[in-house]
Amino acid sequence: MSGNKPLGDFLRSRRHRLDPVALGLSDTRRRRTPGLRREEVADRAGISCEWYVKLEQGREVSASAGTMAALARALGLDEAETAHLHRLAPRNADRPFVRETVPEIVAIIVRSLPEPAYVTGLRWDVLAWNAAADELFGFTSMDEGERNILRYMLTTSDAQALFGSDWAQEAQRMIALFRATYDQRAGDPAFEKLVSTLSEASDEFRGWWCSHQVASPAAGTKTLHSTGRNGKMYIYASFQANDDPALKLALYTRWTAH
Repeated sequence: MSGNKPLGDFLRSRRHRLDPVALGLSDTRRRRTPGLRREEVADRAGISCEWYVKLEQGREVSASAGTMAALARALGLDEAETAHLHRLAPRNADRPFVRETVPEIVAIIVRSLPEPAYVTGLRWDVLAWNAAADELFGFTSMDEGERNILRYMLTTSDAQALFGSDWAQEAQRMIALFRATYDQRAGDPAFEKLVSTLSEASDEFRGWWCSHQVASPAAGTKTLHSTGRNGKMYIYASFQANDDPALKLALYTRWTAH
């Protein structure tokens, strides 16, 4: 893919989010779009407006780490968003995505675990799981080509039933996590196909995707409502595999608050 459209889209989305009145930039000129003008962001970052426009247009220009840091401050980015901005800056050509394979030893260990556990790849395809995870999520019943966490979460009624009233919040969290990966692989046919599929199948996904939220992985809690049972609280965390950094192991364990 020529240019750096993901960087431009991200900068634009964060510029539109800023409140000029709160930043003391209100004036009498009518603003055609929400947020700051391009020249206002450039001024806050201490760079030329022409240079900023090129970045937001996704032009093939390089920007130093200092420039990215200045833009992060100008746009009021949080820690996760700042890290994402820096990752987007050097757009090196990537080889086309190929669905990963889980090493047999890793798969054996996952299957042996008593609590829910599964392995996903870079595109969030589910590649290995154990019986406890299958009981919760029903991975075995999914077609291999559709065995993907985002497809499960956004396109199935089972996911909405499992997460209950927390479904929307959890779905948005997942999309923000995936966005950080997608923007580094934008243009790859496999990633574009997944986003297209989700956009066609889910009105909620289309709206949340356009907000361009990004997040970093973090451990936490989830209340899951498996079939015929009351909600159970789980704590969860994910871990990167040494064999292949693209592989992530997700672990859940039952937890009772004291």
